[in-house]
Amino acid sequence: MKYYFLLFAVALCLTITACTKNNTPSGSGTTHVTVKMTDAPGLYDAVILSIKSVVVVTDKGEQTINVGGGPINILHFRLGKDTLLASQDLPSGSIQQIRLVLNDSGNRVVINGVSYDLTTPSGQTSGVKLNVHDNLVAGIDYTLRLDFDAASSIVLTGNGKYILKPVIRAIPAAVSGALTGMITPAISFPKVYAITGTDTVGTIADATGAFYFPGLAAGTYSVNFIPVSPYLTKTVGNAVVTTGAVQDMGTVTITQ
Repeated sequence: MKYYFLLFAVALCLTITACTKNNTPSGSGTTHVTVKMTDAPGLYDAVILSIKSVVVVTDKGEQTINVGGGPINILHFRLGKDTLLASQDLPSGSIQQIRLVLNDSGNRVVINGVSYDLTTPSGQTSGVKLNVHDNLVAGIDYTLRLDFDAASSIVLTGNGKYILKPVIRAIPAAVSGALTGMITPAISFPKVYAITGTDTVGTIADATGAFYFPGLAAGTYSVNFIPVSPYLTKTVGNAVVTTGAVQDMGTVTITQ
């Protein structure tokens, strides 16, 4: 019986470790980034952009977020409205630059009912460079809002052509928080649930007793620990999650 119990315990430990290998608040984790675009008003009928990708440059290197869908009329997204371009998990780290890369064709401006092609000197190749300095914290969701200034971005040349020289602000903002902690003894192998109102999020502690909840909405949570027998269920209340921060609950002791 001892032999079979040992095999079971080893298997359970390996399963828990495999399931929670990404549950870490360290800089080696990932951050979910959603890219959206909004517009400052311009005196045009339409400004159509065909966006190929958004390149995020961090201290971990360059990460390309491909943008699906067709061209968009950015003038539809004014006064606080925005449109989703793409969403992707990126390695956590420090943002240094954002590059907006446009397709070779499909970019145009409509003025008094007449459509004109828009050319961009570098937008289709290396991309429109936007300097941004912010940190992507592991386990915390971010929205990267690209604020396009239509009035300042379109230039009429002497030969009657229109050139797109994008004036864009890149505004990264955390939209969630995270909750972490340690459980002792680790061999209690508890399932862990963070509960607020009618919402419940679950995880399991790893082989060291660490647990981690990424991407939580700001609020106050009750955290419920359900260990294996003979350990007893435990609830810890008033765990406050703040947007953009990782809340550490410290060490939670599970008793028999």
